[in-house]
Amino acid sequence: MMTSFDNSEFIKEAKARWGSTDAYKQFEEKTGARTDRDREAAAEGMDNIMEAFAGCMKTGAAPASAEAQALVKDLQNYITAHFYTCTDQILAGLGQMYVSNERFLQNIDSHGAGTAAFIRAAIGNYGKK
Repeated sequence: MMTSFDNSEFIKEAKARWGSTDAYKQFEEKTGARTDRDREAAAEGMDNIMEAFAGCMKTGAAPASAEAQALVKDLQNYITAHFYTCTDQILAGLGQMYVSNERFLQNIDSHGAGTAAFIRAAIGNYGKK
């Protein structure tokens, strides 16, 4: 389920907030030369991960379940491979942003109500076993 998420405003905000960080510099290096198709493919990959989280949640799995934790690892690895090094600290911040930023919340919850909160909870449990 590919959703349309206009991230242009978020990119402006991110640059203002994190533009001087190594993570943002990595983001610019990894994404700067991408074609429209490359950007679409990267977005589709993220969308597929969000859809997998929604499916996991819909089965009744707990955020601390092995399946949900594997998806958190997939998310972290995907972000690192395609955008910037996603440390555990950055990952935790993303989890918070997924529920506190209305644009992210709506986009992620388009896969199923509560998906963003489920992801945040799964991230909160990541590595605790």
